[in-house]
Amino acid sequence: MAERMLQFVNHPQILPEKRDAAERRADFGEIYRGFATSRAEEQASRCSQCGIPFCSVHCPLGNNIPDWLKLTAEDRLQEAYEMSSATNTFPEICGRICPQDRLCEGNCVIQKGFESVTIGAVERFITENAFEQGWVQPRLPDRELGLSVGIVGSGPAGLACAERLRARGYEVHVYERQDRVGGLLTYGIPSFKLEKHVVARRHKLLEEQGIIFHLSTPIGAGEGETSLDDLRTRHNAVFLGTGVYRSRSVDVPGADLNGVVDAIDFLTASNRRGYDEDPGEDAALHAKGRRVVVIGGGDTAMDCVRTSIRQGAEKVTCVYRRDRANMPGSRQEVYNAEEEGANFEWLAAPEEFLGEGTVEGVKVLKMRLGAPDATGRRSIEGTGQHSIIEGDLVIRALGFDPEDLPGQWQQPELAVTRWGTLTVPPGGFQTSLPGVFAGGDIVRGASLVVWAIKDGRDAADAMHLSLTKTLALEAAE
Repeated sequence: MAERMLQFVNHPQILPEKRDAAERRADFGEIYRGFATSRAEEQASRCSQCGIPFCSVHCPLGNNIPDWLKLTAEDRLQEAYEMSSATNTFPEICGRICPQDRLCEGNCVIQKGFESVTIGAVERFITENAFEQGWVQPRLPDRELGLSVGIVGSGPAGLACAERLRARGYEVHVYERQDRVGGLLTYGIPSFKLEKHVVARRHKLLEEQGIIFHLSTPIGAGEGETSLDDLRTRHNAVFLGTGVYRSRSVDVPGADLNGVVDAIDFLTASNRRGYDEDPGEDAALHAKGRRVVVIGGGDTAMDCVRTSIRQGAEKVTCVYRRDRANMPGSRQEVYNAEEEGANFEWLAAPEEFLGEGTVEGVKVLKMRLGAPDATGRRSIEGTGQHSIIEGDLVIRALGFDPEDLPGQWQQPELAVTRWGTLTVPPGGFQTSLPGVFAGGDIVRGASLVVWAIKDGRDAADAMHLSLTKTLALEAAE
């Protein structure tokens, strides 16, 4: 059925229908509607089935994208789902929040005048259709191994590791300090990008698989916390997928003024309100009626910008020290934010937060681009010109650093890098503590969900290999 493919010359690229900006400003529902079956099959048929699939090469998970696009175009949807889920633990999540413009779609070889295949939208369709048809079932093990593993953190790395180990027959316990599963998927990413029922549905499936979740169970050395030593005693191996949650600060005068808040606190409070919970915080974490200034240019900054708009901010301005072309975040996210009414102050760096007691504005230094650095990214330098942006809520969205796990857990033997991430050998996952493995952001630094999934899956394989070798040695003795 080769004639089904190479249809990019006949069918233009069509993106999923997007809700009107005025409509989506009023709620936190996802902004994209899913493809109908006929549209998904048509868009999948645009794939050129090239000999060297750069889409797969540039997917951290190495997804077999041309294969499941072909199966979708041929209406072999159950096979398409099986192919997609073979390499990706959470395709319904990646289809929604992966920056496809920087990964698979951005490296599609179709001539740019014809535009790339809408890979992310088709991936989302395949999995949502599979859920509707009842094809998504828990991966139950063929046999129980009689071995137990503990997973610290229920973000994408921890969940991917847990699912893979449970499928092999391990008893898997996941320890999560929050009261819901998902980590940043639940409390960091707004619902307009990832509705929370999607995460809850996957949580239920993992429970049906036999994974045991211990919620509201922080790991540490404090009162009421479970120690890492306890976990090492209870389990044959432990995986650390804690992520990175310490917000980077802006070292300028006025940083301690009321109304200057961190992105993670702002987003967590907003997501808790989505669960009809009282976030337990004051009005500083709500944007209604306020002039909001967001500092940063990544996807977290866009999440804060677009959340503020939905909360009813009077005005929202994003301040970024480089220009649009050099923003680290998704281009589509910037475009969506502009559609919804956000303002952007390009080539501007905060020099001071103004106000007495409470922030009233941000003094910014105008920047210009200089020569490229060693990575090819253009440097920046100040022009000496300043301006003031009025604002009574300033959100710092400059990224995240690791928490001090050796200090918090009283584990000085737990080795870290100079950046505070956990030390593991190149291509490996075992930390300096025997039997303790790690992956995701706590090893590689703040990164993409898809990389965390890959690390979780690969770490599970490394843990299985290590444990089976240990058992074989014990048996030989």
